[in-house]
Amino acid sequence: MEPSSEKRHRDLPVEEPGQQGWSGRYERWLRKFPELTHGLTLVPVYGVASLVGGAALVPGVLFFEWMTSLSGSAGILMRAFLAGIGVAGGFFLSGFALMAIVPAVTALIRARVRPGRGASHSNRFIPWYLFNSLAYLVRYTILEFVTPTPVSLWYFRAMGMKVGKKVVINTTHITDAPLITLEDGVTIGGSAVILAHYGMEGYLIIAPVVIRKNAVIGLHAKILADVEIGEGARILPGSVVMPKTVVPAGEIWGGIPAVRIESRKIS
Repeated sequence: MEPSSEKRHRDLPVEEPGQQGWSGRYERWLRKFPELTHGLTLVPVYGVASLVGGAALVPGVLFFEWMTSLSGSAGILMRAFLAGIGVAGGFFLSGFALMAIVPAVTALIRARVRPGRGASHSNRFIPWYLFNSLAYLVRYTILEFVTPTPVSLWYFRAMGMKVGKKVVINTTHITDAPLITLEDGVTIGGSAVILAHYGMEGYLIIAPVVIRKNAVIGLHAKILADVEIGEGARILPGSVVMPKTVVPAGEIWGGIPAVRIESRKIS
């Protein structure tokens, strides 16, 4: 028997604010002055992102310098052509470097990206925030160019997602990779969204998403946190599966919010 929505919600650990030392002081400041403290917290986040992005840009810059050095005394059109190749090739080289660097860096904090719920402004969620901030560097630069390919599957696995055999992921809109499980034969349709978090009444809830064997998530469908899609189930295009939903094996669900649909109604 599947747990009820209320039971599933209660099972998530409640994060209490720290009360001791620097952590406690920061927590109190974050709750008392959320905008100011949040803004100041972004400074080191942007710093880490700049270090990661800068390291990834090195091969691209070197390639550009090499291409422009080949122009010598060539005419303006040839110099422009070589510079253009340097820019385009440098973009892809830096993008692939970013795909390698971000998983390596986020591995240091991946264990702290775990299920829980608590006040949205809480220092407990800083590792989760940093993890996804770095993941967005890849998502909004190179990931679209390698989706769907084995390269994107490698990247999601490297970010901590549990991905089975013969899985197709035709989307870049995936957040909270360590909390997502895609079993064998799963198909994720184009531009589908999978999130393992949501906000509600000032709280942030982080909970796993599990998609069982041979399930199909349709084009532009949205799967929210604390959801399990049963084996062989289908989520129709454009549907939204709300938090704390369990879709039984073999069923077809669709709509906003998604509900069970008889197969004869769509045949």
